[in-house]
Amino acid sequence: MRALARAASLLRRAAAAPHHPSGAGLRPAKNLPALCFSGYSTLLAPANEVLIPPELLSSRTVWTPDRELGQYEDLVARVTNFHNEDKGFMVLDGDVFDVPIRKDIVHRVVRWQLAKRQQGTHSTKTISEVSGTGRKPYKQKGTGRARHGTLRSAQFRGGATMHGPKPRSHAIKLQKKVRRLGLKIALSARTAEGKLLVFEDLEVPSHKTKNIVQYISQMEDTKKVLLVDGGDIDKKLKLATQNLHYVNVLPSIGLNVYSILQHDTLVMTRAAINRIVERMHTPINR
Repeated sequence: MRALARAASLLRRAAAAPHHPSGAGLRPAKNLPALCFSGYSTLLAPANEVLIPPELLSSRTVWTPDRELGQYEDLVARVTNFHNEDKGFMVLDGDVFDVPIRKDIVHRVVRWQLAKRQQGTHSTKTISEVSGTGRKPYKQKGTGRARHGTLRSAQFRGGATMHGPKPRSHAIKLQKKVRRLGLKIALSARTAEGKLLVFEDLEVPSHKTKNIVQYISQMEDTKKVLLVDGGDIDKKLKLATQNLHYVNVLPSIGLNVYSILQHDTLVMTRAAINRIVERMHTPINR
């Protein structure tokens, strides 16, 4: 409780200080040592006291011009829900959500993902697999025609395919630390663009699609949304989004670089962020 009280006083002091007029949805948390117990934490605002500075409550989520990206700084993010209600704030771990952007790493991870998901079930028949007789079609000499020993050769109709594809794996190797870094870069890019929204939960009142359409229409500059929950996806949410091509839902265990790049807005719950940070901090088994 002392740590929470100290954090509250620091935030009130930050709110009283002058700030940039444009406001920001995410701010560096340099002065919040008590919040980062294990690299990331959450803090809820009491009902009788407002702990969030006014600039964090701005409807627009933008960065201040003096904010330098990729400094591994912890960030404070506003927590809301589908109804845009104030649910407190959350500290985003700097070594996951504020890493330097490297397009080459993202390119390598995307190539690895697309190559690995290829089925590789393509198959053609060789001369020993096609149906047909093994008899010599006509005698070797005296006909004036080209010599042939079988009608299953590649030049005949219904014959074999020479050097055709066979079932194989298209997967390429990529180090685990590179894959992990690619996910961190994708999350940091969405955070830097102001396109990472933190929700308390993804609860919807019913399975009706019109509810999700209404919630998404309230988001600014949003064309395609990826919803990420900490555990299993709620059945009502799954039914409400399955008929919308611009809304997709994933559990935190399935979050990947390619899915993040395909959606311009990323919505994550508190539980999803905690699980992703825990996954990023787990030592790599060699």
